[in-house]
Amino acid sequence: MVVGGSRLAARGAHDLIIKRKTGQPIIKSGPYGGGRSSTSGHVATVFGCTGFLGRYLVNRLAQRGTQVVIPYRDEEEKRHLKVLGDLGQVVPLEWDLRNDQQTEECLRHSDIVYNLVGRNYETKNFKFADVHVQGAERIAQIAEAAGVARLVHVSHLNADLDSRSAFYRTKAEGEIAVKRAFEGATIVRPGPIYGHEDRLLNSMASWPITWHINHGRTKLRPVHSLDVALALETLMDAEETSIGQTFTLAGPKTHTVSELLQLVENLTMNKIVRLGLNIPKPLLLTASKVADLAWWPMLSPDEVERRYLDDKADEVGTKSWAELGIVPDDVEEVAITYLRRYRGHLSFELPVERKMKMGKKQVYRTVQ
Repeated sequence: MVVGGSRLAARGAHDLIIKRKTGQPIIKSGPYGGGRSSTSGHVATVFGCTGFLGRYLVNRLAQRGTQVVIPYRDEEEKRHLKVLGDLGQVVPLEWDLRNDQQTEECLRHSDIVYNLVGRNYETKNFKFADVHVQGAERIAQIAEAAGVARLVHVSHLNADLDSRSAFYRTKAEGEIAVKRAFEGATIVRPGPIYGHEDRLLNSMASWPITWHINHGRTKLRPVHSLDVALALETLMDAEETSIGQTFTLAGPKTHTVSELLQLVENLTMNKIVRLGLNIPKPLLLTASKVADLAWWPMLSPDEVERRYLDDKADEVGTKSWAELGIVPDDVEEVAITYLRRYRGHLSFELPVERKMKMGKKQVYRTVQ
């Protein structure tokens, strides 16, 4: 249909979604495929929107025409999120995790709530349990009381009640608390996430010595931040297959720390791999405890413990990328995007040669 020189999409039955839990109608409108001047019909609250993964999720939701509520603590941390959607579609609200009234104000108009809040290290104000367990449980309880239709809680691939890491233990406890507080909550367990602001590839490129541990044998399943954001966006309309389910979203391949360090060295063209170097765990733990006294610790004692733990395999009974119709990226294919900045000026523009196996032969493909 063309009106006044612009093309409008006619509405059909597929533009109407009825929320199973609340019976709330969600009506899409605007150009097909989303984008500017379209409306997905959803109102979403993204707790943890100013963090690493949160900004990518807000971007994807806003591009689809979703009105996104972005709770924030620091005025400066949320400014870049305002321009991700149409005027008035990205709504910032001041928020404190311990303020139930503010939490209720942030989610009372939403039909879906994402909880991405987490801590990579403890501070005097927030311990792991304060954020991953009590905080997550309060968000779930308030969402349930407010009549929110969907809750998506982001945990971790290695969440385990018996883990040596307090981070992983509290992640597992948080899952239990959320399921108990909100009927039909969806749990998402991503692996170690890499991207522009990650603590994986950036850490290996800038502080490689802290990764020369466990003789490089620790196994990781890194996953692309853009893939996880896409999965979280897809879950918004995937009610039939995701309500009450747990999704394991790890990378497609398992890499040892040694292999990842070698990849970082090859892409940055900087010598970071020191053959035979292995930092003893007690020494690194002592150094991390000293660094933990700083306002912004570069390496916490619990993170040292995590670097000795292999990433878990997909748990039986959980769903994966296939149910969402997503093929995740391999870190070897996209890491240059995030590591090129560590090159020197003489090698910055040099192409990347990637080794590929074709039958019994090995060929090289040049990628700009």
